[in-house]
Amino acid sequence: MLAPPTDGERRGRLRHRRVTLLALLFAPLLLLLSPPPASAAETLCLPNETTGCIAGTLRTEEGVVPDVDITITGPSGEEETVTTAESGRWNLQVTEPGVYEIAIDEDTLPDDVDTEGTATVNARLGSTVAGLIEVRTTSFSSESSTMDLIAQSTVSGLRLGLLLALGSVGLSLIYGTTGLSSFSHAEQVTLGGIVAYLLINQAGIPFLLGATLAVILCGLTGYFQDVVLWKPLRRRGLGLVQMMIVTIGLSLAMQYGFQVAVGARSVRVIASAPETVEFGPVVLTTQSFWAMGISVVVLIGVGYALLRTRVGRATRAVSDNPALAAASGIDVDKVVRLVWIVSTALAGLAGILLALVLNGVKWDTGMQILLLLFAAVTLGGLGTAFGALIGSIIVGLVVELAPVAGLPGDLKYATALLILILLLMVRPQGLLGKAERVG
Repeated sequence: MLAPPTDGERRGRLRHRRVTLLALLFAPLLLLLSPPPASAAETLCLPNETTGCIAGTLRTEEGVVPDVDITITGPSGEEETVTTAESGRWNLQVTEPGVYEIAIDEDTLPDDVDTEGTATVNARLGSTVAGLIEVRTTSFSSESSTMDLIAQSTVSGLRLGLLLALGSVGLSLIYGTTGLSSFSHAEQVTLGGIVAYLLINQAGIPFLLGATLAVILCGLTGYFQDVVLWKPLRRRGLGLVQMMIVTIGLSLAMQYGFQVAVGARSVRVIASAPETVEFGPVVLTTQSFWAMGISVVVLIGVGYALLRTRVGRATRAVSDNPALAAASGIDVDKVVRLVWIVSTALAGLAGILLALVLNGVKWDTGMQILLLLFAAVTLGGLGTAFGALIGSIIVGLVVELAPVAGLPGDLKYATALLILILLLMVRPQGLLGKAERVG
């Protein structure tokens, strides 16, 4: 005969039955509350030193196209297939750099959607490249598509112009008060994005606090530059050409410093994928709208400070005539130091917003827009902050609208410089610059 269960066994069996009953009761609730598994297209692809990403959004003029199979063929001939998500997005992580061919499985396209074939991209490790394939509905109109493209490019040009303005206004103020063309100013833009990445992405600081700290730190670099470098060089009577060469050396040193800090890869301030917002034919990310709004508010604040405050009037006086400003009691050194602080802080803010718009920042991000910054300053008129603003808007629009006019995308930056040359042949002082007699 079996021995009767002990009290401990009875309690153990009773506890087991209770746990089983609770599991049966709560299992359906847990299934309802648990999020559905993310598809491959919705999974965020983050590049690193050993991997790269190819990503895109399948979209017609009427909206996104989900549940479409896309085949990516690598440089070695291997094929992988991804499916677009409900948002139309897709991405693929690759471990081999080279040329990849992207093709749409036309059998998976809706009946009213056509495509024009394949696309090729040059994938690189440590970065994300866009794989774009044109798809359109059967009711597609080339005339309406051109107008939609012009609207999209115009808004993108305004966005680029506003971000350039944050950097070029400071560059113009530095030139106006010191006569120095600072080639290291573009690296201050990169510095803003890198510092924001370290504070927000790596240190885990909330975005608003991290971005504010990054702008303050960038402004402090301008303060220390003037105290340690520029003011002593001015006191020693160093010429502007020699000081300009110093800015080139500082620019190279900062670029190598960025590579030591984060490597040559592209890093993201915010790891999550941005959401898109549609306004008619215009499609932008929410981060782009925030960047444009912040740029407008900051630029209005800078303009008000220059026109309505005592410090702003002193800055304009030093820019017009430093010797006369000093004779009237203005402390020129303090004004110049304040200009360096504000200019580097604005450049840092431009770097943060540019990192959000471009979905990443690299060690050479600033260097890529250096000529555009100088083109904006020269186009508007050397030493005039409001001229730099107007010049930035013009440069941004020209850069983004150039491909619409049929020019290759690789030449859009050259188009802005060509416009600059043509204008200077007619108006050498720029749009808002003052004509000066030479000789």
